[in-house]
Amino acid sequence: MKTTDVRPIGAELYFLPVTNRVPLKFGPETVTHVTCARARLTVADRAGRRADGWGETPLSVQWAWPGTLPVEERLKAMQDFCMRLAEAWAGFGAFGHALEVGHEFLEQALPALLRESNRGREQPMPHLAALICCSVFDQALHDAYGVLHGVDIYETYNETFLSRDLAHFLETDEDSAASFDGQYPQDYLVSDPPKRLRAWHLIGGVDPLEPSDLTGNEPRDSYPVLLRDWIDRDGLKCLKVKLRGTDPGWDYERLEHVGGIAIEKSVEWLSADFNCTVTAPEYVNEILDRLRDEQPRIHEMVLYVEQPFPYDLEAHRIDVHEVAARKPLFLDESAHDWRFVRLGRSLGWSGVALKTCKTQTGAILSLCWAKAHGMPLMVQDLTNPMLAQIPHLRLAAHAGTIMGVETNCMQFYPEASRAEAEVHPGLYRRREGFVDLSTIGGPGFGFRLDQIRQSLSDPVVWFR
Repeated sequence: MKTTDVRPIGAELYFLPVTNRVPLKFGPETVTHVTCARARLTVADRAGRRADGWGETPLSVQWAWPGTLPVEERLKAMQDFCMRLAEAWAGFGAFGHALEVGHEFLEQALPALLRESNRGREQPMPHLAALICCSVFDQALHDAYGVLHGVDIYETYNETFLSRDLAHFLETDEDSAASFDGQYPQDYLVSDPPKRLRAWHLIGGVDPLEPSDLTGNEPRDSYPVLLRDWIDRDGLKCLKVKLRGTDPGWDYERLEHVGGIAIEKSVEWLSADFNCTVTAPEYVNEILDRLRDEQPRIHEMVLYVEQPFPYDLEAHRIDVHEVAARKPLFLDESAHDWRFVRLGRSLGWSGVALKTCKTQTGAILSLCWAKAHGMPLMVQDLTNPMLAQIPHLRLAAHAGTIMGVETNCMQFYPEASRAEAEVHPGLYRRREGFVDLSTIGGPGFGFRLDQIRQSLSDPVVWFR
């Protein structure tokens, strides 16, 4: 018990609709609009001092909850769950550091709430979708903790503020010499985080590459549409390619085509994202081997492969050692928490792609487990606009990724972040291939929210 401990005492929830300027294809589904959930959480310490914190994430239905139910039905279920979570967080009586309180909520409250929500539902909401809903409150908890103590939240993940070391939260693998005794998250975070990060640009499955791909329905605004124009405008050096995972010919040709443009434009790195649609390692192996034999330069540029296989690792225990022997293979949708990272490691996965939408608490703990076991990291985007962009980029800066951060809100809904961009211009526009975090400052996540001129409508629910 520490005098710095806090507990949640109130919560507000807002839904912010955002429309894509261009569609984004996620596996078999295409995203044309998204609803962002934003939460304000109030915390109090043992002396009764209070502070508010904020969290936000897109409720990315197609990514978190693939299925045959209509998108709007799945979205409504996630929104309803967010409202249920607001009440649960406001009444959650645990005291501690934000990481300790967040962990206790994830372990004790969230599973029961999800079971209750899924009772009678023919297609149950996955745990990943529940984590997205929970993440806005968990982020707000970490932000509020820093605000209350007047300190950057990343300066609190240590023995001074935490009552428990990592051994309380994590277990090491039996084959590892690692130990979490006397260790704290700060021991695994970058001590001097960079102010600039190399930016990865996403190429969706329906994004046009050549003028001949244009249909005439493209937006007529000041932003690029074709890949070469994006590369020229933003000085891009890293491209992430969305693939189908069900059509090897299309996937190979897409990698070959994008790779050719990348070479022409002096892009340095590529990654391949199959979005959980592949069912057998041979599918990926054959594409990588063909690329190695026919396009060795493009093959060399592929830095890693992201989540080809179904994200329910427990139900799909696919041995992926052969894929990982060809290229580093990163968990994304499967990396719900450190236990799934541990399972993935046993199946042959190389590394972990962290996301703040799976909660700040879970991301920090997964980061520590992965680093202790020699697994490299990336931080991946959920097309994070507005406030959601800031914890996302801060995690990347402190994680020590293999190469920068994926960031693509500026491609799909740049105008949504206009108010935030006035205060943090380098976060919402990539220049010379980088995003610039130098404007972030102050306690919590460093939102500088008092300077962001955005008006909110009344919250959909609030509990005090």
